[in-house]
Amino acid sequence: MADYIPGPDANFQAWQSNFVTYANANLAALGLTAADMAPVTAAQSTWATAFPAHVAAVAAAKAAKQTKDEARAAYVAVIRPLVRRLQAAPQVSDAERAALGITVRQEPSPIGAPTTSPICTIECGARLQQTLRFVDSATPTRKAKPQGAIGVEIWNKVGNAPPAGEADLRFVAVDTNSPYVMNFDSTDGGKTNYVWMRWVSPTGERGPWGEQAQATIAA
Repeated sequence: MADYIPGPDANFQAWQSNFVTYANANLAALGLTAADMAPVTAAQSTWATAFPAHVAAVAAAKAAKQTKDEARAAYVAVIRPLVRRLQAAPQVSDAERAALGITVRQEPSPIGAPTTSPICTIECGARLQQTLRFVDSATPTRKAKPQGAIGVEIWNKVGNAPPAGEADLRFVAVDTNSPYVMNFDSTDGGKTNYVWMRWVSPTGERGPWGEQAQATIAA
C-alpha cells in the first residue's frame, strides 16, 4: 500500500501545509485540541527553516558546479596547445614527458616474420575442384593461425612434374581462414596440383615454406 505521505520534498511541503492548516481549523470536529497539535506545529517550524535552506543549497551547488565546469574547460583549453608544443619539441625527452604526466608515445613493436609453417591437406571431392585445409605445424590439432600471422600465402603448380623451386610456382591467394577452395580449368583434369604454403604477417613478412601437398585434379 502506498504511503499517504509523499516522498519528494516539494510534494511533502504542499501536503504538510494543507494537513496542519486543515487540522488547526477543524480541531473540535476532528476531536483534537491545541495540545495535540503542539508537537506537529513545532516540527513544522523546524521543517520551515530546513527545507528552504536545502533548496537554496542545492541551487548554490548547481551554480557552483557550472562555474567549476566552465573554469575547467577554460583551463584545459589553454593547457592542450602548450602540450602539443611540448610533444612536438625535439628537446623534450620522454622522461620529461612522463614527469609532466603527458602522453609518452610508444613505438609499436615489430611483429616479425612467422617462424612456423603451415601443414596443408587437400580434399578432392568435386570435379575440377579441390579444398585446401591448413593448420600450423606447432599446433596441428588446432585451427588457429600462429601469433602474428594474418593468413597463408598459397602457391601452386599444375602439371605432371613437381616444381623444382619457387620459380615454378604461381601465386594463388592469401587466405586468412581455412579452408580455401581451388577451382581448375577443364584442361587441368587428371593432372596433379602441387601446393606450397607459408604464413605471412600483416606487414608482409613471410615465414618458411611448409611441406608440399599434392593431389590429382578430378576430371
